[in-house]
Formats: sequence, C-alpha cells, structure tokens
Amino acid sequence: MPADSFDAIIIGAGQAGTPLAYALADAGRRVAMVESEALGGSCINYGCAPTKALLASAQRAHQVRTAGELGINAPEPDVDFAAVIGRMHRLRQNSRDSLHRKITEDHEGITLIRGRAQFTAPHTLRVALVVGGEQQLTAPLIFINTGTKAAVPELEGLADSGYLTSDSLLLNLTEQPEHLIIMGGSYIGVEFGQMFRRLGTRVTIVDTKPRLMAREDPDVSHPLEACLAEAGVELVLGADVRRVSRAADGSITLTVDAKAGERRLHGSHLLVAVGREPNTQELGLEHTGVKLDEDGYIEVNEHLQTGTRGVYALGDVKGGPQFTHIAYDDYRIVRDALLHGQQRGTADRPLPYVVFTEPQLGRIGLSKSQAKEKGIAYRVSRLPARTIGRAVQTGETEGFVEVLVGEDDRLLGAAVFCEQGGEIMTMFQLAMAGRLRYQELEDMILAHPSWAEVLNNAFQRLKPGE
Repeated sequence: MPADSFDAIIIGAGQAGTPLAYALADAGRRVAMVESEALGGSCINYGCAPTKALLASAQRAHQVRTAGELGINAPEPDVDFAAVIGRMHRLRQNSRDSLHRKITEDHEGITLIRGRAQFTAPHTLRVALVVGGEQQLTAPLIFINTGTKAAVPELEGLADSGYLTSDSLLLNLTEQPEHLIIMGGSYIGVEFGQMFRRLGTRVTIVDTKPRLMAREDPDVSHPLEACLAEAGVELVLGADVRRVSRAADGSITLTVDAKAGERRLHGSHLLVAVGREPNTQELGLEHTGVKLDEDGYIEVNEHLQTGTRGVYALGDVKGGPQFTHIAYDDYRIVRDALLHGQQRGTADRPLPYVVFTEPQLGRIGLSKSQAKEKGIAYRVSRLPARTIGRAVQTGETEGFVEVLVGEDDRLLGAAVFCEQGGEIMTMFQLAMAGRLRYQELEDMILAHPSWAEVLNNAFQRLKPGE
C-alpha cells in the first residue's frame, strides 16, 4: 500500500500538537494529525479543565457552608452530584467540539486521521484506523505528542479491585463515592482529596512518604496537611500498601503497614494517584533512532529533537515537568525554530505551577532546599496571610507568602500558599522575568486594597537563609 505523503505528521492532539498543527497549516504546510482518542489531550479530557470544573462546584459548596462566618446564614448545601458531574461533561464536550471545528474547518491544510499510529520506518507510519483498516503515512517532519497515562503499581489484589485513576474517574464516574481512599499524596491526591471532601465524601489519603507533596519544603507541605486535616481528610502517611481486596458488596479494603503497625482501611472507592507513565510502548520506536530513558520517556535535546533527524517529541511524553503550559511552550520552541528561524531551548525556562487546593499553592523558581543544593546564597521572607489586609477583609487568612532573594537583591523564587496564590505567584514571576530588585517592588504604587499589595510588604521579614 503506497503511503500518503505530508509535510508534517503530528501524533496526538494535545496541548503542544494542536497549536503546532494550526501554525504549520497556516504557513502552507500539509499536516496530518493522528489521534486515537478524544481531541485535546490530558488537559481537556482528564486533567486541567474537568478537574477545575469539579473544583468550582466544591469551592462553591464550601462557600455556602462557611457563609455564616461573614454573617450570611445559609442551610447546609445539598450537593447534586449528578448535576456536578453533568456540568463537567458538558464543558469538556464543548471544548472537544470547539477543537474539532478548528482542526477540520478553521485551518486549511490539516487532515485529521482517527487511529493509532506506529512507526514502520524513521519517517513512515502505519495507522490502525478507528473505523477499521489501515493507512500509511510519510513525512519529513514527525512530532510525537502522545502524552502519558496513569501509572498503576503491581500490588496484590489491585487489578481485581475496580480501582479508579484520575483519568477513569473524570471520564466514567457517575455516582458520588461514600468514602474515597486515595493512594498517593502528591498534587493529584491533595486536589482530589479536598475537592471530594467538600462535595460531601469521606476521604482518606495514603502515601508512603512521611508527608504530603514531599517534593516541597516541609514548611510548605505541613500547612497544607493541616488544612486538609482540618477539613476532615484522614491522612495515613509513611504507610506502605500491601494488598487490596474487594468484598461482595463492592467495598474496598487496603491493608497497609503504618507507623503503628498493620491497618485495614475500608472505603467505597479507590483512586490510584501514584504518578504517570509515558505512552511510548506501542509507537514502534524500535524502527527509528528514537531513544527512551529508563522510565520509557523519549529522550530529546533542548530543542526537542530526538536522535532521528526530523522527529521531535513534545509535551509530557518527553519527560520532565508535566504541565499544560510547559507543553504549550514546547510548541512555541518548535514553531519559532521551523517557521521563524529563532532558536530557543528548554534550558533555564521558568517553571511556574499551581496546586489548586484552597488556599492555592503557587510556586516559581527555587525553593529553600533547591537553593541549598545548588549552593546559592539566599535570604528569605515569610509573610503570614493573616497580616495581608485583603485576606483579613475577605476572611481568607490561612497560609503564607514566602519569597527568596539572592545576594543581588533579585528574586530567586516564591512559594505562595494563600487565597489567590496562583495569581500572586505570577506577579512574582513577572518581577523575576524583569529582573527587578525587591526594593523596586516595595516602592511600587499598587491599588488598595488588593492582593497585589503583597508585593509591597512581602519582604518585611527578610532574613538570611538557614
């Protein structure tokens, strides 16, 4: 069967591949986009968008529940879980439909092919079509944007337990869990834990580490632990899960080795949130010069090029930080190199991220432990949220703002765990991008009363790092 020839083939319609298809097509290139599942990648289907839709419902329920603190008496909210889930599905489908229109109608030159792609040679693909049959494709440029899937550990009884992952939960869950047990206390675990607790579900988080979000500094993760515990989330930390069993009535039991000895945790549903793994196993990369690292991620250089000329990897499948905004920047790096003659790489690009608990945790730049590891001298200021005027007025006084400053008085990083934490962190990121000294932020005229005024007083407690 002769191969259909294109200028570029993009495998995966995620947050790097889709805008790249637009840009190449608008520049006059013939582009084939191959996608075996829903358009939009993880962000739209089982990541950012559906999660934040559920979080909005959970936060609204919490606001009603706590309105009495501001003098507004309201009854306990009646959570209609089916309506909450239905709203999430509608928003997701709207995004999928919008993407389909853009790909098939708004950008001439893109051919959407629904199927699973596999390399048969460095620049040739065989696509097993969703509708049946095969199609051969070839192009001098191929972009792998196949993303990741939820990692599932080998654990006695787990395969037969009817467990959920964040992917399957957001795609298939229809009933509200009575008691959700979450294996994994990192970013997904804490977001889902608080969210389901606020929707009225009992929640238990189990993690092998002695604290939640162990990659963060202890004085960042401990306040978040306290926040979740105060909300009624049970934390079982420093515990190894030994086996999982499912009873005839559908209930699930986890047997764990905890600090105080063996424990049995009983719940109605189990969410496995222990990490992600790349979708590279069925790509046929053995027919190319593309190499994988020990975890199965595609190895690339700072320009996102693999070991095969003309083959790139973008987004989560290449390893490193797994965020939508990083995937989108991967697209910009490739776009600028191919279409604008500009060489920019992944080295030293900023890595902002937000954990969408409430309060939010916004992070940019170096943490204290990272600065110590790199031998970078720093000063640190930690401002309790209760000292922020806007926080007092709104009753959102939980958390802190922490900023690291270098010897040249410029910002090295920030951890913002308070209301609007992600937005405040972004202001510090802009200051870092502009290489502003902290004194310039202190003297800036900012609207009052606003969360932005944190920039004026965040450095009041500046002291040498330990």
